[in-house]
Amino acid sequence: MAIISQLISIISLLFLSLAIHPIPAQEAAAKLLHVVVEGMVYCQRCDQYGTSSLDGAQPLQASATVRVVCEDDEINPKGFNKRFETNENGYFYAELKGLQSNLELPINFCKVTLVSSPLESCNLITNVNGGIDGAPLRYENKIISGDHYNAAIYATGPLAFADCPPTIDLDVINVNL
Repeated sequence: MAIISQLISIISLLFLSLAIHPIPAQEAAAKLLHVVVEGMVYCQRCDQYGTSSLDGAQPLQASATVRVVCEDDEINPKGFNKRFETNENGYFYAELKGLQSNLELPINFCKVTLVSSPLESCNLITNVNGGIDGAPLRYENKIISGDHYNAAIYATGPLAFADCPPTIDLDVINVNL
C-alpha cells in the first residue's frame, strides 16, 4: 500500500512539474498581438448636426486627422497618444506601434477622437459615436497573421465632422459692445 501511495505521489509531482514549466519567450511573444484600430470618418449633413444620425453623410474625401489615446497605468504605464490620418475615402488604419495585447486582455482603455479636417466645407467636429468624448474600440474577431506579425484589428466609430458654417453668438457680441 505504501508503494502505491509513493508511486502516486511521484507521478503527481511529475505532472505538476510539466504543468508549471515556464513558457519560452518565443511562445509568449507569439501570443502577444500588435494592436490596430480602423475606422471611417464622414461628413455629416448640417441638418443632422447635433444628432447621432449619419443619414446622407458622405465619407470625408480628404485627409482628416484622428487621435488614438490609450491610458491604463497597470497595462501600459507610458500611455499611448498618437495622431493618424485618413485616406481620401475617409478610412484610417492606425497601427499602434509599441502597444501589444492579447485577446484575453481587451483594450477598452483606448479611445479615438477627431482632431481636424482640412476641408473648410466640413470641419465642425461632432460627437457622433464619441468623436469628441472619445469613441470606444470594439473587437470584431479580426486578426491578421503572418510569419513574423500578428495583429488584432479593432474598430471604432464611424466618426463625423459636420458641414455646418460657423455660427456667430450674437449674445456674446452684444455683451462685449
